[in-house]
Amino acid sequence: MFEVVFLGTAASVPSVDRGLPALIVLHRHRRFLVDCGEGTQRQLLKSGLGFRRLDCVLLTHAHLDHLLGIGGLVASLALLEAGHSLTVYGGAAALRAVQSLLSEVVWPAGPPRFELRNNVIEPGAIIEDDHLRVRAFPVTHRGAESFGFVFEEKPRARMLAERLAALGAPAGPERRRLLRGETVVLPDGRQIAPGEVLGPPQPGARLVVVGDAADADELAEEVRGADALIVEATFLERDADKATERGHLTAAQAARLARAADVRALYLTHLSSRYEQAEVEAEVRAIFPGAAVMRDFDRITVRAA
Repeated sequence: MFEVVFLGTAASVPSVDRGLPALIVLHRHRRFLVDCGEGTQRQLLKSGLGFRRLDCVLLTHAHLDHLLGIGGLVASLALLEAGHSLTVYGGAAALRAVQSLLSEVVWPAGPPRFELRNNVIEPGAIIEDDHLRVRAFPVTHRGAESFGFVFEEKPRARMLAERLAALGAPAGPERRRLLRGETVVLPDGRQIAPGEVLGPPQPGARLVVVGDAADADELAEEVRGADALIVEATFLERDADKATERGHLTAAQAARLARAADVRALYLTHLSSRYEQAEVEAEVRAIFPGAAVMRDFDRITVRAA
């Protein structure tokens, strides 16, 4: 299961109600900040998330509306003197922009004692632990080196309640050991092997996050069958020519992508202030009923089918 908190849902320019692009993906004890538009650190505080356990930033691309806030965020983390460290994942151009911002504006006299690691993204797995894999894939957007991110829970073992009851396996440590693949010995001397009580692994949740994108068709295979897709919708279909010119999607294009790729849930962000929210909702829901147009501080939960 993933939780997502939308910190900034505006397009290139903030509005009274919408901050610049940023969202947090939460999984178990981990937090991943995807993009860091201007003002993100305040949005983190206002959301109630704060800076705790924030040690990873994923940048979709190098445009300033998606990364300008990282200077203030890193400066604040350093001032807190709480032993903070941060790893930033991004394309080479995005990391150059971050490095320039930090070295020339934030810390011109040299960085304080703050550990900042930069990881250049290549398509494929970029983060992995026992429960989760995060993959990056290339996205076309106005000449920028851009990436989308797939958050995939690893399949997990499923215990068969009827087999546990039939074999008399007690609740507690024994069942946890069976889940880990260990054979257990009961007080009466009988052994239970994991294969006797475990069913086929259950697939985990899959969440796809896309920043700015010019071509919906190229995203289809990466988003196919996702439990949730978060994607931009900067324009409406009546302004499709502007969307094409500026390398963005319309709400209708995002909806057609989600429908064709059998996505279970669709969430739109990166919204232009030229449109009323109701207009965007009407366009997307005519094609993909149930799609949601997100506002700052909205929260969603993503579970496996």
